[in-house]
Amino acid sequence: MNSKKRIVIVGGGFAGIELIKKLKKSDTYEVILVDLNNYNFFPPLLYQVASGFMEPSAISYPFRKILHGKENIRFRLGALEKVVPEENKIILSNGTLSYDILIMATGTETNFFGNENIKNNSLPMKTIGDALALRNLLFTRLERATRVQDPLDRKKLLSFVIAGAGPTGVELSGILAEMRKHIITKDYPELVKEDLGEVYLLDGLDAVLAPMSGKAQKYSREKLEELGVNVKLKTLVEDFKDGVVYLSDDTTIDSKNLIWAAGVSAKVFEGFQKEDYGRGRRLKTNTFNLVDGYKNIYAVGDTAILSGDEKYPDGHPQVAQVAIQQAENLGNNLLRNTGDWKSFEYSDKGSMAIIGRNKAVTDGPNESFFLKGFPAWFIWIFVHIMSLVNYKNRLRTLYDWTGYYFKKDQSFRMIIKPTPKK
Repeated sequence: MNSKKRIVIVGGGFAGIELIKKLKKSDTYEVILVDLNNYNFFPPLLYQVASGFMEPSAISYPFRKILHGKENIRFRLGALEKVVPEENKIILSNGTLSYDILIMATGTETNFFGNENIKNNSLPMKTIGDALALRNLLFTRLERATRVQDPLDRKKLLSFVIAGAGPTGVELSGILAEMRKHIITKDYPELVKEDLGEVYLLDGLDAVLAPMSGKAQKYSREKLEELGVNVKLKTLVEDFKDGVVYLSDDTTIDSKNLIWAAGVSAKVFEGFQKEDYGRGRRLKTNTFNLVDGYKNIYAVGDTAILSGDEKYPDGHPQVAQVAIQQAENLGNNLLRNTGDWKSFEYSDKGSMAIIGRNKAVTDGPNESFFLKGFPAWFIWIFVHIMSLVNYKNRLRTLYDWTGYYFKKDQSFRMIIKPTPKK
C-alpha cells in the first residue's frame, strides 16, 4: 500500500460514501476516510428519530462495517482541526495525516446567524445527537405537562415553534401535528386536547418549500393547516429567551421549545485562506471540483461552490443528489488518465417532501411533472428506503413505517439520557 497514492476523504456523508464506492477496487490509491463519528447516517430521516418514529440504528451504520472487504480503504476517527497544504497534511483532534490528494466532503453545520440566545436555547436538527436531544425534550415535556396544574404553563410546555419551512421544517411540523392528533392523548390520559399547545411553522420567505414548484408549495401549506399547524410566512425569529419567541412582526409566541431549521453554512477550517471561500462559506472550485488555487485539494457536496456551470451561476443546491453526483464524477475522474477528466454536470432528479400520512409532494426533474397525495407519499417512502445504506436498515425502516401506517402509532418513545459521571 505504501507505493500507492494516498487519498484522504474528510467526511463520510453522501459524498464520502459515494467516493468510497468508486475507489474501493482501485490499484492506484490508498484511501483513508476521516469522520468525527464512527458511523454514517441518513439526514433526511433525522426528524423521524426526533419524534420517536424510528430508532437511530435504522438510519445509521458503522463505517468499519461499510468498509468490510475494501482492502485499500481505511477509516480514521477524528475531527478535522487544520489543513496544512504546504506540507500535504491535515491535523486532527487525535493526530496528523499526510495525503497526496485531499477531498473535503465536510457538509454543513447549523447557521444561527450570530444570535447567541437562539444558538444556546434552541434545538438544531443536523445530527443523530440533535435528533435524540429533541426526542428526549419532547417526551420529557409531555411527562412534565401531566404534573403541571396551570393550563397556560402546560400550553407553553407543549407548544413547538419550528423556524424554517424547508423540507425539514415541513416534515417535522407535520409529524408533530399528527402526534397531537393520534398519539399524545392516548399515551397521556392526564392531558386533554386543549392542553396540547400549538405547532408553529415560520419562515422569512413567502412560501413553504421555497425551492419547489408553486403547486407543491400550495398543497403543502393547505395540508399543514388542515393538520392544525400555524403557518406564518414572511416572519423571522429574532430572539428566544425566557420561554418567549420574539418575531420580526413585533409579535411573540409563548413556548419553551424552538426548533431551528432555518439555515446552514459550510464548515470553515484553519489553513484555508479567506478568499478560498465563497457564498455560504463554501470552498470555491472549478468544474472538476478542484479547489481554486490548489493542485491536489478537492471539495464536493455541500461544502463546495462550483463555478463554470452556466445553469447554476450561484452554485448548485445543497442537496443529496448534488453531493452524490459530484462525488461520482470526481471518483470516475480519479480513475481516468488526467487528460480524460470530465467536467461536472448536474442532472436534476426532482425533489420531494412529506407532510404526513398519505400526504406528500413530488416535483419531477426541472418541474416536468407534479404529484401530490398518496402517489407522492408512496414515491417518497420508496426513494428514502432505497437510499438507506444497507438492506438491514431498509427492512427495519419498512417494518416501522408499515406499523405506523396501519396503527397510527410509533414504538420508540423512550427518554434515554446518558448517566452523568464525576
